[in-house]
Amino acid sequence: MYVELNKTLTPEQQALREQMHRFAAEVIRPAAVELDKLTADEVIAPGSRLWDLFRQAYGQGYHLRGFPEQLGGAELGPLEQHLVGEEMGWASAGISISLGVTAFPFSFAAQYAAITGNKALMDEIVMPYVNDRQGKYIGCWAITEPEHGSDTLLFGTEQFRDSGITFQVQARRDGDDWIISGQKSAWVSNGTIATHACTFLTIDPSRGMDGGGVAVIPLDLPGVSKSPPLRKLGQRDLNQGEIFFDNVRIPKHYMLVEPETYPMIIDNILAGANAGMSTTFTGLARAAFEEALAYTRQRKQGGKFICEHQLVQDRLFRMFRKVEAARALSRAASIYNRSTIPPATEYSIAAKVESTQTAFDVASDAIQLMGGYGLSQEFHVEKLFRDARASMIEDGANEVLGLAAARRIIDGYRI
Repeated sequence: MYVELNKTLTPEQQALREQMHRFAAEVIRPAAVELDKLTADEVIAPGSRLWDLFRQAYGQGYHLRGFPEQLGGAELGPLEQHLVGEEMGWASAGISISLGVTAFPFSFAAQYAAITGNKALMDEIVMPYVNDRQGKYIGCWAITEPEHGSDTLLFGTEQFRDSGITFQVQARRDGDDWIISGQKSAWVSNGTIATHACTFLTIDPSRGMDGGGVAVIPLDLPGVSKSPPLRKLGQRDLNQGEIFFDNVRIPKHYMLVEPETYPMIIDNILAGANAGMSTTFTGLARAAFEEALAYTRQRKQGGKFICEHQLVQDRLFRMFRKVEAARALSRAASIYNRSTIPPATEYSIAAKVESTQTAFDVASDAIQLMGGYGLSQEFHVEKLFRDARASMIEDGANEVLGLAAARRIIDGYRI
């Protein structure tokens, strides 16, 4: 395991990291490797190892790691969240994302209920999830659409306020209810297995994306339908798929955010989601480096272990340097933005872009060091490379996120 440069870690924090690594190595990674070999339909079929994994994770309380203690959660601090998230990403980026996003509708509803005192929301949405130890309640983040992806996250830009650009999923008020109609795209993580969706939608089209809202929607309601699961190059252990809303009726207390507060919410979510992605893919980058290091220590070429060749040593050091730099930026941005309001979102974006690019580069370098074996499905690095490729697109394409960050830097950086 890597050297922890933070000498102020408490014994409890060190134990948490070690506990999470054991679960990652003994439960998550073996399941992820098995699921990677299945078709998208087989991954979610009854009897799939995916469901055993969910039951084990929920049984350990990992689905509540961001919840307050009074709701049975560990209420982990920003540093503890990063320690746990990196180990999960080391085990499997796809599973890390799946287990991370599953809490989204329920934690969002819990925060809203705590502010408003809405007991019905707690009883109907939050507490069934809090009490779940079998993986019966699974959440998803329904934001991406067939015609909208990274642009949904560009808070603060001119395009975000363009009345010609709105979510396809829209909500209209009908008495004490909201009526939801529209489609979310095939890239919704947990989309075809989720029981609840944290759904981003348009309430006031005249304001463009700025007129958005957020609703928690149980996916067993009349009018909800789903596509078959998406078949993909990488992150095959992460279920994704479309969700359709055809005049779905929800009570008014399921609408958690309306246009007045939506811009602030999307900024906070962008900061949190990008920080989370940076943590996960720091873990993947580390995993790829460790695979390469282990291989070069046991593979002989030219009469000696290839780690003794200088060109190999140079590449290993560059990989090591990139991983450590990614962790440093990811951890700093995560700790700052999870404890600061408003967040410095440009730093979360920088961490996401840096860590995902690092994951892809280090996984590619690992394949190069392993030669033909690196392309073989018998070696784990082949999966890591495929999984890393998606990261530069998901949760916002890196290039588009860079534009959003640049706007913040131009407008807010003081010289």
